[in-house]
Amino acid sequence: MTGPTTVAQAITGAHREEWAPVVASLARRFGDLDVAEEAAAEAFAAAAERWPREGVPPNPGGWLATTATRKAIDRLRRETQRDAKHQEALIVYDDTPPEPTGPVEDDRLRLIFTCCHPALAMEARVALTLRLLGGLTVAEIARAFLVQETTMARRITRAKTKIKAAHIPYRVPWAADIRERLAGVLAVVYLIFNEGYLASEGDDPMRVDLSDEAIRLGRLLRTLLPDDGEVAGLLALMLLTDARRPARVSRTGELVTLDEQDRGAWNRALIAEGNALIRERVEATATAGEPPGRYQLQAAINAVHTDAPSARDTDWSTVVALYGRLMLLDPSPIVRLNRAVAVAEVDGPAVGLAEIDRLADVLDGYHAFHAARADLLRRARRGGESRAAYDRAIGLTGNSAERAYLTRRRDQLTS
Repeated sequence: MTGPTTVAQAITGAHREEWAPVVASLARRFGDLDVAEEAAAEAFAAAAERWPREGVPPNPGGWLATTATRKAIDRLRRETQRDAKHQEALIVYDDTPPEPTGPVEDDRLRLIFTCCHPALAMEARVALTLRLLGGLTVAEIARAFLVQETTMARRITRAKTKIKAAHIPYRVPWAADIRERLAGVLAVVYLIFNEGYLASEGDDPMRVDLSDEAIRLGRLLRTLLPDDGEVAGLLALMLLTDARRPARVSRTGELVTLDEQDRGAWNRALIAEGNALIRERVEATATAGEPPGRYQLQAAINAVHTDAPSARDTDWSTVVALYGRLMLLDPSPIVRLNRAVAVAEVDGPAVGLAEIDRLADVLDGYHAFHAARADLLRRARRGGESRAAYDRAIGLTGNSAERAYLTRRRDQLTS
């Protein structure tokens, strides 16, 4: 007999592993994102009800896919236009060859490109795909965008409605229109990776399933677009960042910052793969005379960190210079914040703090802003202000490992 804890763990694991495949498969079959999402949710609800009583099935993914398909057909049969919808549902079992779905046979990748159609605003493309493919909650996506949860919910609903009304096809676009959709796709993949690498909330500080999924999608995009510098740059960035995962959280569940990490625990195979991609892009860029994009520059910054044998050996001047180039492409507050942290390593905490304080109006609700400010105030021996900044950062973060780290640093202040 399977115990309740084991069943709960199985359901949680199945949600992480099977949500995206189930939703994407339903979207392909029925061509309706609302049907796909709601049927998948009903299937997981059925699992939560039946698995504790009947036991976890041998193939949870197959059970969920079958149950979700039945739920979708039942829903379509209940629609107002019953007969037409019923016929639409039965297409699932038709032997007629399906319409072309695009150059890559992967349901999840097709779903990303559908959600990233240019008819949608960029933020809506990213948010919708994070919900349908990554399985992130509306609250998690709202946190990533620094907006209210109700605002994000409306954004996602409007995006799904627009896709349905415009009859946007469920396929990877062909070569003629793939470029205009790529920026949104890369943004989606990167946000999924970031949510996995350091979860915005929940008991697990890292959601390895999400970061692994993002890297898998990055590799698929690399296969699809082998000559695209930004695709290679994003994959390199994720590999170099993920290489540090084994040293990212301590045994006691506390975040370990880059300067304190055991570099011997880093995944050298991933670092070598990421560096090889960067070298390849540097050579290709030099040949073509094209400037590097934002993901290539971020990958190069991470390469500086992973190349340094210790934190004190980091070439911070190069990091500052790379952030300067990145700001020309993306002068966002987050990029400016990261550059200010690097500037503090070169010119001292007072200089970095002055740059960070200029971002107070736009980043006051962002925990990393207050965490960076707290650290620089600590280094500047302004203990009272540092404590207040740590308190603000602790109150804003939803990550347990990050909260533990910030609490310890705050409690170590002497004045």
